[in-house]
Amino acid sequence: MGCAGLSLAVQLKKSGLAKGKKILMVDRVQKKQNDRTWCFWETEPGPFEEIVFRRWEQAWFHSSGYSSLLELSPYKYKMIRGIDFFNHCLEQLSSSPEFEIITADVQSVANSADGAMVMIDNTPVYGRYLFNSIVFEKPKLKPEDFYLLQHFKGWIIRSPHPFFNKDQATLMDFRTVQSEGSSFIYVMPFSKTEALVEYTLFSKTLLEVEDYEVALKNYIHNILGLQDYEILEKEFGVIPMTNFPFNRHSKNILNIGTAGGRTKASSGYTFRFIQKDTADIINSLQKYGHPFDLHADASRFHWYDSVLLNILSGDELKGEEVFTHLFSKNKVCEILKFLDNETAVSTEMRILSTLPQWPFLKAGLEEGFKKLQRKF
Repeated sequence: MGCAGLSLAVQLKKSGLAKGKKILMVDRVQKKQNDRTWCFWETEPGPFEEIVFRRWEQAWFHSSGYSSLLELSPYKYKMIRGIDFFNHCLEQLSSSPEFEIITADVQSVANSADGAMVMIDNTPVYGRYLFNSIVFEKPKLKPEDFYLLQHFKGWIIRSPHPFFNKDQATLMDFRTVQSEGSSFIYVMPFSKTEALVEYTLFSKTLLEVEDYEVALKNYIHNILGLQDYEILEKEFGVIPMTNFPFNRHSKNILNIGTAGGRTKASSGYTFRFIQKDTADIINSLQKYGHPFDLHADASRFHWYDSVLLNILSGDELKGEEVFTHLFSKNKVCEILKFLDNETAVSTEMRILSTLPQWPFLKAGLEEGFKKLQRKF
């Protein structure tokens, strides 16, 4: 079920499209504790505004040679806690007889003669449409596909005395070890005494558990300068960063979330793309009676993602240098709009012109050639 499935279910209820229907939702575990957070930026209140845990209008960017406090306006950087999201969605759905929520194992999905089938605990269940958010196995990559992992370990910590500026987040801080891949820390302060500190890497393989924890301890002690704190919660996650063309739908099955390619390949951001996709699905159902008339981002954004993955997968240019150029030479509002796939070509060309020219030109030509090969 996950974030994509719950988002869609809530919007189906709010739109009235669920009325009189039977909607089965399946997840393999019940969410009883906070084990993840979603961060994203918006200019307007979103569909889950009432459960936004914290908002920031300013955020720091740090690298070894550059630091700046970024004014995010007209955007706000927002955080939703996983447990708040799940509880909110389940509360919304529990009062509707149209929704049945079960905890079970999903083995497979397939099309049937007049709809779709899901195998749940070795029992087939049939329906008109099936919305799948499960990536059942790692994609079978072609030579032109990149597949990096964005993996992160976070601690929610508490200081015994006021320490954090609750109005200023840290979006990226590259002042951490870079030997394992492009690595940075972000800090989301909840109050003067509590914050989420998360160590994030872009690389091909995961680290040992103690390596994440050593990096977090070093950053908290040596960069933040905080020696006395307690750990309240921990979280760990892995997000695929790939330009692999995920199958969007097959007859009566629509893949959503990461399974439907809704994770931004070059950044790993997913929550906002899920919400935009959910709105498209609702609109398609309302207009055409099926969920398949969906907006597709311009193909050039897929190319931009491939170019950055090309850079991050090699050794010629470090991620720290790429993002330092990006944030030191461009307006923050344009960067965020660009990362949302919402900019005009003129803005994109201006942003790209601020990045190290030869590595990006080389990667751009390589990815452009691959694109032509796929076409012919």
